[in-house]
Formats: sequence, C-alpha cells, structure tokens
Amino acid sequence: MSRHSFTFRSGSLTLAGTLDTAQGRTGLLIVSGGNEIRSGAFGGQADMAARIARAGFPVFRFDRRGVGDSDGENRGFRKSAKDIASAIDAFRAMAPQLGRVVAFGNCDAASALMLTGGDGCDGLVLSNPWTIEQQESGADKAAPHAPAAIRARYAEKLKTSLEVIRLVRGGVDLRKLARGIIHALRPPPPPSSLAQDMAAGLAGFSGEVRILLAAADRTAQVFEAAWDRNDPRICRCAGAGHAYVEPEHRDWLEAQLLEALRA
Repeated sequence: MSRHSFTFRSGSLTLAGTLDTAQGRTGLLIVSGGNEIRSGAFGGQADMAARIARAGFPVFRFDRRGVGDSDGENRGFRKSAKDIASAIDAFRAMAPQLGRVVAFGNCDAASALMLTGGDGCDGLVLSNPWTIEQQESGADKAAPHAPAAIRARYAEKLKTSLEVIRLVRGGVDLRKLARGIIHALRPPPPPSSLAQDMAAGLAGFSGEVRILLAAADRTAQVFEAAWDRNDPRICRCAGAGHAYVEPEHRDWLEAQLLEALRA
C-alpha cells in the first residue's frame, strides 16, 4: 500500500485528491462533509483510508472546489455533483482495475450523494445525513435537538436515582426543565424539502445502500425524525458522536465500510 497526492480536473478547475493504493477491484470514494479538507476531522479520514487500503481496497479522497487545496469557489454541498462525478472518473483512471466504486459520505457529504442519486457509484454508505433546510452544515452550525431525542434524554435521566434526587432537592433549573418538556412534546416537524429531495434521489439508485446513524449525534437524530425509522438500510451505532472518534465507534464504522466493500 502507498499513498499518492495529485490533482485532477473538474470542468475548468483543478481539484486535489489523494489515493491510497491497493489491488482490490472494489474501491472506496470518501466524500468530505462541510468545509473539511480531505484529511478529515482530526485526521480521521486519512486514518480510515489507510486502514481500508490495508484490508485490500483502494481509497480515493478529494477536496471539492473552494476547499483545501482545490481551486474555485465553495458553492456548498448542494452544488457538488460535478466534483463528485469528476472524482469518480479520476479514481477509475488512477486505479484501472476497479470494477465497483462504493462512496462514503458523512453529514452533508451523505446528503450530496443522495441528491445525485448515487450517479456513477455501485454502492453508498451514508452517515448522519444532513436534512436541515437553509443552513449549511459544519462545526459552527449545530443541528437542533429533535423532540424525540429530548424525550429519550429525559427518560434516560429519570432512570438514574441521582437525577431524581437532584430534582427533588431543587438542584434542577425548573424553567429550563419546563422549556425542555414543552419542546419535547412538540410534534416532529414535517420533512424539509431537502429531505424530500434526498429521498427522491435515493429512490432511483439500484445499488446497495447503508444508512449509518451515530445515536448520540444531533444531526442523525434530526435525520431520523424526518425519515422512516423502520428503513431496513439503517444501522445505528449506540453512543457514537458525529465523527465516530472513540476507538470502538471508529472500529464499528470501519466494519460497516468493509462489509459494504465486500458485498
């Protein structure tokens, strides 16, 4: 296995990519979410790419236009279809043995793949898809709490004797508690037009799809409130945060990706 950095064209622009080589005929395309560069949050993408390549599957990462080392203006995930298509072409050119390409995206990268209908891909692994209308995702844009998630949080707290004692002894801010209960009792909001567009795009995809949800992540909770909870393609990682940074959660994510690549 070796790692190569290079550039490729997307229309008139030059984009930056990285290939972790392997001999496998199925490859993993990692699409960055938010404004993350292809090294990913805390180097997580680069580490995951190396692990997947060591298992025998080539991995391609890239910076979309206007991000990291790539040229152009950052127009957001909704307008990244051309860059994703160009990255797939570059991946296949750099690894000509490829018969299948499985794409992985977290947050709005998952949304972008859904909006494109998985065009050019043979499989999709979609993690914590972003469904919040009129707001770009990113570190400075936190997803709101879903009512269902608040109800679950309060139910969990009431199972703990220390929390009940705090409540009885006045150690809980009752105003804050009241606001939380009111919010928790609200019905879930109707699916956003973004969520509907994502569902429409995904409906036309014939390949295998996995939807990964980090159970402790607000973005995942908001997605689940707007989606069919019984969708058999959903896999949940208990206790995981948005970027799967804990070792056991990172191992779970790796196992999911390898299963999709071996399918």
